[in-house]
Amino acid sequence: MERIVFIERDTIQAGFRPPKFDHEWIEYGETLTDQIIDRVREATIIISNKLSLGEAELSWAKDLKLIAIAATGSDCVDLVYCRRRGIAVCNVRGYATNSVPEHVLMLILALRRNLFAYRRDVQSGLWNQSKQFCLLTHELHDIKGSTFGIVGYGSIGKAMARLAESVGMRVLIAERRDAVETRAGRTKFADTLGLSDVISLHCPLNDETRDLIGASELKTMKRNALLINTARGALVDDAALIEALRNGRLAGAGIDVLREEPPRQGSALLDVDLPNLIVTPHVAWASNEAVQALADQVIENIESFIEGSPRNLLT
Repeated sequence: MERIVFIERDTIQAGFRPPKFDHEWIEYGETLTDQIIDRVREATIIISNKLSLGEAELSWAKDLKLIAIAATGSDCVDLVYCRRRGIAVCNVRGYATNSVPEHVLMLILALRRNLFAYRRDVQSGLWNQSKQFCLLTHELHDIKGSTFGIVGYGSIGKAMARLAESVGMRVLIAERRDAVETRAGRTKFADTLGLSDVISLHCPLNDETRDLIGASELKTMKRNALLINTARGALVDDAALIEALRNGRLAGAGIDVLREEPPRQGSALLDVDLPNLIVTPHVAWASNEAVQALADQVIENIESFIEGSPRNLLT
């Protein structure tokens, strides 16, 4: 009988149906780092989300067969160690192809239409004092006809391209930063930065992409451009981004991810009060519909593995 241990149940606000095989299901709402070893020691299957699972923790789980990540990002699991041990690791894919692009579009529109600045002005009574029927205290810009650059062209990147095109934006797909050749349908990384009115990040975090957008890249972008990051916080150099926003080097940024989550030690992006910066708490993925699709896929991944037809494998 399989022993399934879900160590971060509270991170997924959706129902999980029972797997269609004989099993014992144990779940913990949250798990502290020093509790991981005791909780996974007898597991044959672990369901995780953001907790770090490396050799120090997994070496105690002698019967472990599978880690089912209830997310797409896999940087929290030591894949090299799992390969060496023969532990299969799978993730969920494609579940947020509506939720994330819609969140990105919301951030773009809020920044281009100065939504929060206008809300503040209305709340402070400026509209009441206006000599005209409307209040025009901030610039308003359309997004139709602008150029949208996508960095990371997986399922979410592709869905983002379709949504951007549907509202009249021209889409560029960035080639990898250090690529020697540019694939058909792609644009050189630096050219994508320089030509785009909006850059949206949808790539995984790894050694190649860490600090992908730093001071040099921000200088390459248009002064009136926006940077949107709903992928991973460490893709962007926070200090360089703040400086660019403060100095008018960049028109605005919409950020849904931070380097440390939750930001218990604070974050430079939360400490600044900039009208052209919007920070949301890693919720782009989390529409009710997307979260339920994620939960369903986690169980489907586990069932497929037990049936001998594993899917979405990373190792």
